[in-house]
Amino acid sequence: MLTVVVGLLCLVSGHMVRTQDATGSRFVCNAIPPGAEPGCGYVSTGNRVQSSSPVEDELRNTIIQLRETILQQKETIVSQQGTIKELNSKLARCEAAADASSQGKSRDQLGKTMQSLKGRLENLEQQSLRLPSTNVSAGGVSALTPLPPELRELLRQRLGALETQLLRKVAELEEEKSQLYNETAAHRQRTESALNSLLERITELEKSNNAFKSPEDFKVSLPLRTNYLYGRIKKSLPEMYAFTVCMWLKSSASPGIGTPFSYGVPGQANEIVLIEWGNNPIELLVNDKVAQLPLSVSDGRWHHICITWTTRDGFWEAYQDGERLGTGDNLAPWHPIKPGGVIILGQEQDVVGGRFDATQAFVGELSQFNMWDRVLRPVDIMGLANCSAYMPGNVVPWIDANVEVFGGASKAALEICEDRAFDS
Repeated sequence: MLTVVVGLLCLVSGHMVRTQDATGSRFVCNAIPPGAEPGCGYVSTGNRVQSSSPVEDELRNTIIQLRETILQQKETIVSQQGTIKELNSKLARCEAAADASSQGKSRDQLGKTMQSLKGRLENLEQQSLRLPSTNVSAGGVSALTPLPPELRELLRQRLGALETQLLRKVAELEEEKSQLYNETAAHRQRTESALNSLLERITELEKSNNAFKSPEDFKVSLPLRTNYLYGRIKKSLPEMYAFTVCMWLKSSASPGIGTPFSYGVPGQANEIVLIEWGNNPIELLVNDKVAQLPLSVSDGRWHHICITWTTRDGFWEAYQDGERLGTGDNLAPWHPIKPGGVIILGQEQDVVGGRFDATQAFVGELSQFNMWDRVLRPVDIMGLANCSAYMPGNVVPWIDANVEVFGGASKAALEICEDRAFDS
């Protein structure tokens, strides 16, 4: 189209004519009449250029209007292309939004979005049917005239195709949403079923109370001499005026087996301690007072140990494998055992519940740690040692649920009487 306009301008414009006056030279374009000889004429018109004829002005205006029409049509086409790109972009965003809505948005929200897009397309179609033309009113304002039927029909077809494509895509997304919902419901059902099975299994384990044949048939292993392996008794002590502590020990550590157990209270970390440290004999500490015990358990075999004490005269007894090997008195006499402390297995406490020393740690295995708030009779202690009696402690019973292990210490199943029979 631009080529035609340029050709028309050349045919109408004619040749350039040179003219000169007294003050200089100027160039003007003059129309060449039909049949005239082309050439350059020198016209002396003073300082004014010869005016063109009305026909030439009309043709010139027509050319300008045609050029403006072409530019406006080009702008219209570019605008429509931008509109189509915008619609495609909105369609892509609609697809993305529809995909996101499949994860959580309801069908009503998707329908509202679709209706809004449809309304905007209809408004765009109505506004596109009228575009600026080349006619200029007297006030210099462009008038509005209908688009050519071909362009209007093309726009309607394009908008209709976009609307059809959008509706089809929305229908596909709704179908995918329905399928996804069904798959999600099935996955949720499978997950709930697995969780229910797991909860049932946990309930069964909780009902069984422990992983051992009986709550008391286990041992605590402390294989290394460190300051971080230990066991802890969850149950604390009341105020007591006498006690008996019994346990099974197995250790081959040297020198000294370390600290099988310690009981500390606020203000006194050594309220009750059983310890064999270095080359010293086994010692019993009550309120940080010391008595040496004639016991020997570092031969790598299981041994049954019982210690009794009463605040009256601070009298104590030491039993090994059911036999009383020593007695004494004046061990913290008339001192009541303070309540509310912490019992640690395998470590000596410098503060309540902590600050352990690796050189004082117990190395080996222990089981059946029981404590009573009275002095047991020798016959009862013998029954415990030869496995002819079972009598859990009334203050601290040896039960799996009462014992925690830390730092690499472990609990394992053990039937001490059977194991001791194989050991001897």
